[in-house]
Amino acid sequence: MIADTEGPFGIMITILGIEFTEWPLERVVEECLNFIRSGSPHVVITAGPEFVMRVLRDPSLRRPIERADLITPDGIGIVLAARWRGTRLAGRVTGIELTERLLIEAETAGWGVYLLGASDPSFQSALSAIRRRHPDLRVDGRHGYFSEEEEREVIDQVAAFAPHILLVGLGQPRQEVFVDRVRDQLNIPLAMGIGGTIDVLGGTVTRAPVWAQRLRLEWLYRLVREPRRLRRQMALPVFAWRAWREGRHSARP
Repeated sequence: MIADTEGPFGIMITILGIEFTEWPLERVVEECLNFIRSGSPHVVITAGPEFVMRVLRDPSLRRPIERADLITPDGIGIVLAARWRGTRLAGRVTGIELTERLLIEAETAGWGVYLLGASDPSFQSALSAIRRRHPDLRVDGRHGYFSEEEEREVIDQVAAFAPHILLVGLGQPRQEVFVDRVRDQLNIPLAMGIGGTIDVLGGTVTRAPVWAQRLRLEWLYRLVREPRRLRRQMALPVFAWRAWREGRHSARP
C-alpha cells in the first residue's frame, strides 16, 4: 500500500511514484507567490500522464522530479488515478491556467517575467499578446530553438534580465531538465515548465472550448486537431492500466 504523506505543502498524493499536491489552483497560486517573495530558487512542475510515463521509462528524469518544490496534476488522468486509490484531488492545475494567473500577479507586484520557448513566430505572437494584456508587466524572452552549444548564451540572457519568474516552454521533459540544470546558478525565485502554453498565448494553438474542458475531453479535442499527437497519447491507456492496478492495492478503506 502507498500512503499519502503530509509534507510542507499539504497532503501529497503519490501516483506511480510521483508526489502530486492535492491543492486547487487558488492555493497553488498562493504558494507560488510565497516562493517568489522568499527570493530563493523554487521549481514547479505541471505533470500529466504522458510525463509520468516518461519518468517511469527514463530514470534520469527522477532528479528534476525529486528536486521540484511542487508538482501539480495537469491532466484528468492524474485526477482519475487519485480517485482510483481512494483520494479526491481538488482538480487539475494546468500550465496555461497557472501561467495566466502568475502574469496577473507579476504585473500587480512589479515582478519580471522571462518567457523561453516555442518557435520564433509563436514566441513573438505570445510576447505581443502578453504586452497588450499586461501593459505594466516587465516581460521579455526568446524562442526555444537553440542548440546545446547556444545554451550558455541563452542562460546569460536570462541572467541579464534577472526575472522573478521563468516560464519555459521547451516541451517535456526537456524543459524540466533545463530548469533543474539552471535553477541554482540563476537563483530565480520561481521557474516552471509550461509546455505548449506559449503557443496558446500567442494564438498559434487554440485551447479546447469550455464544453470540452468541462466534459474532460480536452485531450480528445487536441488529438483531433493534432493527429501527430497520437503516438504520444498511446501512453495514456498504459498509464490508466498501471494507475488502476496501483489504486486497487492502495485505496483507502
